Amino acid sequence: MVVLAMRQLDIQRRFHMSLPDALRLLLLLGALGVMLLYLPNNIFQPSTGRIILALGAIGLWRFGWWFTHFVRSQVYARVTFPRLRARAEQLWQSGWRPKRIFYMLTTFREVRETTERLLASILDESRRTAIPVKIFFGTFDPLDEQIVTTYLVRHTEGLDVTVTFVRQTVPGKRVSIGLALRAMSRHGVRDDDLVVFMDGDTYLEPGMLQKCLPIFVLRPQLDGLTTDERSILYGPTWMQYWLDMRNAQRHLTMQSIALSGKILTLTGRCSFFRARDVVQESFIRLVEADHLDHWLWGRFRFLSGDDKSTAYALLSKPGGTELGYVPDAVATTIEFVEGDGFTRVRQNLLRWSGNLLRNGGRCIALGPKQVGWFPWWCMVDQRIAMWTTMIGPLTACWLTLLGGPAMLWASLVMVLTTRTVLSLFLFYYAGRIYVSFPFLLYFNQITNASVKVYMLFRLAKQRWRNRGDQKVTESQGWLPTFQNAMSAYLMNLYLAGFAFTLFILFIVQKIPHAALVQHVFAWR
Repeated sequence: MVVLAMRQLDIQRRFHMSLPDALRLLLLLGALGVMLLYLPNNIFQPSTGRIILALGAIGLWRFGWWFTHFVRSQVYARVTFPRLRARAEQLWQSGWRPKRIFYMLTTFREVRETTERLLASILDESRRTAIPVKIFFGTFDPLDEQIVTTYLVRHTEGLDVTVTFVRQTVPGKRVSIGLALRAMSRHGVRDDDLVVFMDGDTYLEPGMLQKCLPIFVLRPQLDGLTTDERSILYGPTWMQYWLDMRNAQRHLTMQSIALSGKILTLTGRCSFFRARDVVQESFIRLVEADHLDHWLWGRFRFLSGDDKSTAYALLSKPGGTELGYVPDAVATTIEFVEGDGFTRVRQNLLRWSGNLLRNGGRCIALGPKQVGWFPWWCMVDQRIAMWTTMIGPLTACWLTLLGGPAMLWASLVMVLTTRTVLSLFLFYYAGRIYVSFPFLLYFNQITNASVKVYMLFRLAKQRWRNRGDQKVTESQGWLPTFQNAMSAYLMNLYLAGFAFTLFILFIVQKIPHAALVQHVFAWR
C-alpha cells in the first residue's frame, strides 16, 4: 500500500523570494559573468562575428516570441480575466447554481489513495456548492469499482451523488471515454448541463466549480475551458522540478493564447464542456476512434491525445467556437515514477510530441479564420521551433570540429546565458526561483525538438505504457519494411540537408581556401 503525504502547493502562484533561492541565483549570475568576461571562450572573436550575428538574429526572434507571450499573458491575467472573474463572482453570490453537474472520469488500476483523493475533492465541491452530482466512471478493473464504491458509501451521507460505472472490455482511455459519454447520452442531458472531464490521477483544488461554472453563463458562445495544472511527483527530485518548469511554461502560454478566445488543447486531466456538445455522436466518434490518413502510413488511429481530439472537435465546429482558460482554478495530478526518471521523460515526450504533431497539422489546415490568427500561428510556430532549436547544437558541433574545444565552451556559455534569461520569465509563473530551470529548459528544448523531428516522420508510431502498455501492432511483410525504411530515409535526408545548409551559411568561410569552396557551391 502506498501512503500519500501531500505536498503543499501555493494555489495562487504568488511569487515568493526566499533568501536561499536568491543567493543561488546570484551565484549563477556571477558565474555567468565571469565566464563571459574573463574565461577564454572565443565568443567575441572577429572570426565568429557572422555566426554570432546570425544566431543573435534567430535568438531575438525566439526571445521576441517569448516576450510576446509574456505581454499577452499579463494582459489576460491583469486586465481581461479579472473583469470576467468579478462578473462571475457577482453571479455566484447572487445565488445562481446549475441544476446539476456531470463528471466524466476514467481510471485504470490507479493507486487507492489517489482515487480516494480524487473522490474526496469531488465530494468537497458538492458540499461547498450543494449542486447535485452525477458521475460516469469509465473503468477496466473491478477493483477500481470496489475502491470507488467503498469510499462513496462511507462519505456521501447527505449528498446528492449518483455513480454509473461503465466497464470497458479492452484497454484504452479513448474506449473508456466513449463508453462513458454514451452512457451519459442515454441518461439524458439538458442544454444548460455542464460536464467535467477528469483523469483518475487528478484531484480538484478547493473552489473549482465556483470559479469555472459561472463563466459558461457569462460567455454563451463558450464551448469548453481548462484550468491551471500542478503536479505532485513521487520519484526523482529533478523530474519534479522539470514538471514544475513545464507547468509554469504552460501557464504562461495558456493565458497568452486565451486572450484570443481560444486554447490549443482541452487538458484531459481537467476540462469543462457543455454537455450538449459531448453527447453528440460526431464528438464521441472523434474521441473514441480519432484517426489520420497519411500518405506513407495509411489510416491509423490515435491511442492517446484525447485532449487534442476534444479541442479539435470544437475548433472545427461550423461557425467556430470559443474556448477559455481559468488561471485561478487548479487541478493537481499525482504521479509515481520509479528509477532515474529519464525513461519516463522520454516516453512522455514521445507521446506528447506525437499527439501534438498529429493534431497540429489538421488544426493548421482549418485556417486562421477558423482557429484565430494568433492561435493558428502558435501551431505553425510549434513546427518551426523544433528546427530552429537544433541550429545551436549543430552549429556548435561544426565550430568545435573546426575551432577546437574553446568553441564548445563558448557555445555552452551562450546556451546557459540565454536560458537563464528565459528562465526569469518562468520563475515568475512558477512562484519561486529554481536555479535548475536554465539547465532543465535547455534539456527540455533539445530533447523535445529531437523527439519531434523523429516523430514527424513516424506519426503512426505510438505507445502508451501507463494505460495497459498500448502500442501499434505492425503487420508483417514488405509494406511495414518499406514504411520504416522510407521514414528513416526521409528523416536522415532532412537532417543532412539541414546540417549542410548550416555548414554553407556559417562554417564554410572559416575553412582554408574557402573561396574555392564557396565558388563550387555558388548559386550564381
